[in-house]
Amino acid sequence: MALTLRSPTSFISKALKPSHKPTTSDEPTSLISFVSLQKPSFTASSSCRLKAVQVRASSNDLSPVPAERLHPESKAVRTAHSGSTRVPVYVMLPLDTIFKGNDGKGAVNRARALNASMMALRSAGVEGIMADVWWGLVERDGPMKYDWEGYAVLVRMAERNGLKMQMVMSFHQCGGNVGDSCSIPLPPWVLEEMSRDPDIVYTDRSGRRNPEYISLGCDELPVLRGRTPIQVYSDYMRSFRDRFSNYLGNVIVEIQVGMGPCGELRYPSYPESNGTWKFPGIGEFQCYDKYMKASLQASAIAAGHSEWGKGGPHDAGQYNQFPEDTGFFKREGTWNTEYGQFFLSWYSEKLLQHGDRILTAADSIFSSTGAKLSAKVAGIHWHYRTRSHAAELTAGYYNTRNQDGYIPIAKMLAKRGVVMNFTCMEMKDEQQPGHAGCAPELLVEQVKKAASSAGVELAGENALERYDEAAYAKVLETSRSETGMGLSAFTYLRMNKRLFEEANWRQFVSFVKAMGEGGRKSSLPRCDSSQSDLYVGFVNKVERKPEPEAAAAL
Repeated sequence: MALTLRSPTSFISKALKPSHKPTTSDEPTSLISFVSLQKPSFTASSSCRLKAVQVRASSNDLSPVPAERLHPESKAVRTAHSGSTRVPVYVMLPLDTIFKGNDGKGAVNRARALNASMMALRSAGVEGIMADVWWGLVERDGPMKYDWEGYAVLVRMAERNGLKMQMVMSFHQCGGNVGDSCSIPLPPWVLEEMSRDPDIVYTDRSGRRNPEYISLGCDELPVLRGRTPIQVYSDYMRSFRDRFSNYLGNVIVEIQVGMGPCGELRYPSYPESNGTWKFPGIGEFQCYDKYMKASLQASAIAAGHSEWGKGGPHDAGQYNQFPEDTGFFKREGTWNTEYGQFFLSWYSEKLLQHGDRILTAADSIFSSTGAKLSAKVAGIHWHYRTRSHAAELTAGYYNTRNQDGYIPIAKMLAKRGVVMNFTCMEMKDEQQPGHAGCAPELLVEQVKKAASSAGVELAGENALERYDEAAYAKVLETSRSETGMGLSAFTYLRMNKRLFEEANWRQFVSFVKAMGEGGRKSSLPRCDSSQSDLYVGFVNKVERKPEPEAAAAL
């Protein structure tokens, strides 16, 4: 999740040095490449056909070209709430798709291999791709000094391949979370401000500072060189809108607004870095920076109990404990007392206010562009079967046996027509360890009902990398809209080499096809004897010697 260090300065020097600096000659870890990008020539098995199109050899050639499509153009998508059964599928790009090039500017990592991978995705009927727009890369050179060049190349590449884009305003660091393959810290000038005032980052009861995301306690305070965090995020999004105005609403169809660690609306209550937290620990409350403590004190005084404002619960345990190990979260614990209800209401309301502030700004910036707004909510499914739902509470979701914590979130998003993006859509209760009290299916069902009640669109993601038929089948089941609570879109995590392996690719293509048919299960034959336009993910023999860069991607 996030780097957690006690010293307010020790993480700064480390964060300024990314752990991985990719180059175009790196051995690709997450992409497939066709062997020749200028004049593709393939020989597939006698009964299995591969279609390709000619693309530009240089990824830097940005002159307008009509997209040559490998799959029929998708029809206009209606959401599950408007009666359509079709669920478009997007695919997340690698985290390091954009990096700082040798010239100091943003660039596309392994551009030729990425272009070939986009061709393959489009041939399978994928609607589009999702990309993180990292704050730490774009505004790295100083306040309001934005470098959009790498993303400009990426957007044009997607356009040429006939793919739509979901772009994530990623105001968090990359590194320390499940699946993070590289390190992209917050902008250096922001880290400098953290060293001057360590309280602008989230802090736990023992004083651990978490530099993954700016604490929501200072949302409206000018702690970033005269600007508030909300102003900084707003200026960033406004610059993005101005730079990509010609693509918003047609190529860039969705803006996902990051609002916390991993881009999710939550507190960093379960950080994995340095072994701080391990599944299925309950996590810890993140309300001990001076700004959060001041807010808590003021709320306690207003409630007539100044003694409640001296800090978070003293009996909430530690990161890796279980609910019954603590006085606060146990079956008849403090969570269900007057004090517990006060604290949990304050803690969760602060998170809702944070989300509303950012989305208010985003709505004013993107409202006339034609692009949808979305927000991501974490699928915290462990200890769901307990009364207190401890892991959800520490993350900021006031969801217990007695109270629905997702309806307030859904209503907040519905106010501005923001799509609710939820994870763990691929998980089954029976696949989880029994001692952890997991119930991802029950959780998803609760969230679907909350979204339906609030009248907000619901989209989904898989929480972990999965390539098996069982995971796809579960997503298909969840996506169906017969009950009026289907998915408006699904984003698959994530593009990498394993996805393009023969068996995995066949499963994925079948899944995309089934999602396009409203969740009806279907499978591709072993060989494409029907002369369809679907890309079959294996090639037996290549007629010409691979070019060096493309060969490295195979």
